[in-house]
Amino acid sequence: MRTAGLIRAGTIATATLAFASIARAGQASENPASSKPAAQPKAELPSQDPGPTLRVRVNLVQVKAVVRDEKGQVAKNLQREDFQLYDNGELQLISTFGVETPETFRKREEAAAKTERVESSPGIEREGIAQRYVAVVFDDVHMQTTDILPVRAGSEKLIDSLKQGDRIGIFSTSGQMTEQFTSDKEALKKKLKSLAPRPIMGKINATSTCPEVTYYMADQYVNEHNTEILDVATAEVLECNFRNDRKRSMAAKSLAESMLRQQLAAGNADNEASYRRLEETVREISRKPGERVVILVSPGFLLASLYSDEMGMIERANRAGVVINTLDSRGLFNPGVAADDISKPVTDTMSGRIYKANYRMAAQIDADSVLRDFAESTGGTFFHNSNDLAGGMQQLGAAPEVSYLLGYSPQDQKMDGKYHRIKVALPGKKYEVQARHGYYAPKKVNDPDESANQEIQEAVYSQGEIDELRLEMHTEYVRTDAANPYLSVTSRVGAQGLRFRKEDGRSFDKLMVTTVIFDENGEYVTGEQKLVNLELPDETYEKVSRYGLQIKSNFALKPGTYTVRQVVRESEGAQMGAKNGTVVIP
Repeated sequence: MRTAGLIRAGTIATATLAFASIARAGQASENPASSKPAAQPKAELPSQDPGPTLRVRVNLVQVKAVVRDEKGQVAKNLQREDFQLYDNGELQLISTFGVETPETFRKREEAAAKTERVESSPGIEREGIAQRYVAVVFDDVHMQTTDILPVRAGSEKLIDSLKQGDRIGIFSTSGQMTEQFTSDKEALKKKLKSLAPRPIMGKINATSTCPEVTYYMADQYVNEHNTEILDVATAEVLECNFRNDRKRSMAAKSLAESMLRQQLAAGNADNEASYRRLEETVREISRKPGERVVILVSPGFLLASLYSDEMGMIERANRAGVVINTLDSRGLFNPGVAADDISKPVTDTMSGRIYKANYRMAAQIDADSVLRDFAESTGGTFFHNSNDLAGGMQQLGAAPEVSYLLGYSPQDQKMDGKYHRIKVALPGKKYEVQARHGYYAPKKVNDPDESANQEIQEAVYSQGEIDELRLEMHTEYVRTDAANPYLSVTSRVGAQGLRFRKEDGRSFDKLMVTTVIFDENGEYVTGEQKLVNLELPDETYEKVSRYGLQIKSNFALKPGTYTVRQVVRESEGAQMGAKNGTVVIP
């Protein structure tokens, strides 16, 4: 995974640091208010670059679990020892344990705000950093007119519950309704007013009343070779179009088969469009720095030939840590008594009525299975069989009051990219656990630089702070003139986590310093990556051990609120540090 798309080119600085710059860094860190930009080291590569000696990092798998009791209430005050965690059926040691609550979110915001120097923007009201991203995807390709009003009302309730660190984006499978991630409730509600059914192809016989040929029937006949479907459709065509004139049976069969194939093509086009838009949304939210949730609001649809696409999307979501929640937009629904759209009259003929009621039942089971697969396979929730769509949207989109973060390192894990099943249990307790069902093991990467880039990329788009390296970060805006403000990011890396390599009387290590700027809604603005090459004689090494290293970067930015994410990785021991910061440029 390359960082070229993340980092702007031409910002790599490689040099041997001298004692003078180390000493200035130590003095500046003791008096942050008077710090000045450090002199840029001479960009000069050593004649023989030894390259990083990469240590294989402990493969920590993290699982977020929401636990509810028999009444559906979130369980609080659980401890590490209450949980058991299995990887491919083998009990694992839970090595890390954390609890997330609204209080932990607040503390994270406060810690990020403390990185900004107070004098840089006094009196500015702060909205707080974005920590949760919720993409609401309306399947307007498959939704019916009767779905719209209750879905819209439920979505407005979700928007009203928006908290300070939440950002919601609105998307649709037709691609005709989009509102990028924002905390602007009025803009989100305004966009909801444009929600309407928008099939790409629609039913091929939408303007006629008889016979109705459904996508399920078409799929069963063409792909599953169910000849009963053709017989039923032929009988209906004969009754509707030829007044049961048996002499026209061959013409009726030909017309029925043509309608089935046309309906299959139209349904495939609708499904293909829905999958592609949903795939784009998963890709878009994967680039957001924080917790990422997708809510798919849909009446369900059939897989047909897109099963491999579904599995691929689930894999991408799991790799990116994206949870997909699903909501059946029809609420309580009895597929055996009405057509797909209850606003239209039932047009079944006497000859096909019983058969088609059974087809609708089977079609709904298949359609539900898609929504269930997306949710269960990514650790999400499938909300269905209820008319309380407002409550469903709240359950799927709002942050739970308490969630538990469990971490473990699988023993003897092979770097083969294979899928591992995860099970979270609470023995002796009658609780329902919502957690992802699996993960993909990392693949072996022979290139150490590529492996390092993967780790950095994943850390940048996370919001968790990493403290293997001691990292302090300060942000402030500087205005040389009214038209050209810029952001200054000053960091100090402590020497405690550095794993120097001794050779020929010098201490060697490399630091890759990645700084990325996001706007208040999590959109990538700019970034920079610096490589600091350390080749320190003993005297300089002692100074580094005492003062640490100062690193400074400047970014030209327009007025606004920004989140700064910095990740530092040293090569000899593959240790990392990561911090979040905020700054307001008025």
